[in-house]
Amino acid sequence: MIEAWIREFARLVVAEAPRLTELDSAIGDADHGSNLSRGLTAVVAALDEGSFDDDAALLKKVGMVLVSTVGGASGPLYGTFFLRAAGALPGGVPSAFRAGVDGVAARGKSTTGEKTMLDALVPAVEALEAGKDWGEVLAAAEAGRDATVPLVARKGRASYLGERSAGHVDPGAASAALLVAAAASTLG
Repeated sequence: MIEAWIREFARLVVAEAPRLTELDSAIGDADHGSNLSRGLTAVVAALDEGSFDDDAALLKKVGMVLVSTVGGASGPLYGTFFLRAAGALPGGVPSAFRAGVDGVAARGKSTTGEKTMLDALVPAVEALEAGKDWGEVLAAAEAGRDATVPLVARKGRASYLGERSAGHVDPGAASAALLVAAAASTLG
């Protein structure tokens, strides 16, 4: 199931890469979709080549590949998500998601409301921890993504735009919603 989740996330990102890049062109450096697509293509290649003792080892490999292949902030942030999730996976999927989200917050020194991927991830993990079904978890992530539109970015390249960053979906929140969508369709 974990491998299916990662493969579905890669498929969604590759399919949505032009849209993610378009979102990033409005408030960033127009490379979020292409960078993440490249990294997840490398992840799929690593999955095709390797065998893993368990799902935690697979997630660790995903994290390491993303850190080494994705430029900008996305590589370290998504890499941290999967590395931390790997360590917590024995406690179950909600524990893995929480560890991943907490890792992203610590790595990015950020919290919700700052127009980042956390705006989609935190509501999703809170719904998951509350025992909601995957449809509700995905709805929480998508609502969090959409709630980034009026926000002024406080972190990352978008923060350089100040007030001009308002009025746009955060590309990191958009890709994070795809991560949750992939989980909803494969882990649910």
